[in-house]
Amino acid sequence: MNSIISIQQLSNTYPGGQQVLKGINLEVKAGEIIGYIGPNGAGKSTTIKILLGMISHFSGEVQVLGRNIRTDALDIKRSVGYVPENAALYEVLTPLEYLTFIGRLYGMDDAVIERKAEDLLQLVGLSSQMNQRMNTFSKGMKQKVLLISGLIHNPEIIFLDEPLSGLDANAVILVKEILAQLRSAGKTIFYSSHIMDVVEKISDRIVIINQGQVIANGTFEELKEQAHSGSLERIFQGLTGDDTTQSKASDFLQALQ
Repeated sequence: MNSIISIQQLSNTYPGGQQVLKGINLEVKAGEIIGYIGPNGAGKSTTIKILLGMISHFSGEVQVLGRNIRTDALDIKRSVGYVPENAALYEVLTPLEYLTFIGRLYGMDDAVIERKAEDLLQLVGLSSQMNQRMNTFSKGMKQKVLLISGLIHNPEIIFLDEPLSGLDANAVILVKEILAQLRSAGKTIFYSSHIMDVVEKISDRIVIINQGQVIANGTFEELKEQAHSGSLERIFQGLTGDDTTQSKASDFLQALQ
């Protein structure tokens, strides 16, 4: 089975000389859920933005859906969805207006957009707010609109960068079930998050990145066997060099005395 995402020797350096990615190699098959995790500043969001065609200054080869991201970024964007942790929503718009705008960018028919938007907003509990301005919305409400905007065109690949940020417990459960059913429908999901238990439960394969390099790549069971540890949190801490959590917590409590 051919890779739906192919990354070869991907490197990226910020203006000023800071190298963020240092030779990333990764293949993703169609229908996989990839958990992409790492400490803050490891290069997770940079990787995703390169795969989306949002960052063009990089070295290496990147293909998405068999196309080169350098030359075919616009075509690729039509077939992918993106849900970021924080996005600049047009808050003077209502959810229905915003989703209409997004749907038109993807070339969707207005009638289809309206039907999908109303149905999806109802399913996430925002039917009564679909015609209200979003400048009064909570972070969780805005995140639900972002989630819909990333999926409304039924993309083949879905990139999620901390998609559960701000959601309440019931919404988190719903999103986890949506992801499971999207996988069953053959969608490919590239999922970046700090919420380890979710990554552990939904991912077919987990990729751990640290200081711009892939340091682990395998199923949870494979990583657990390699690290001789029972939880993804412990595996993550051991591989990224931060296994002092217990002593730090004790020191913190001591400092409160």
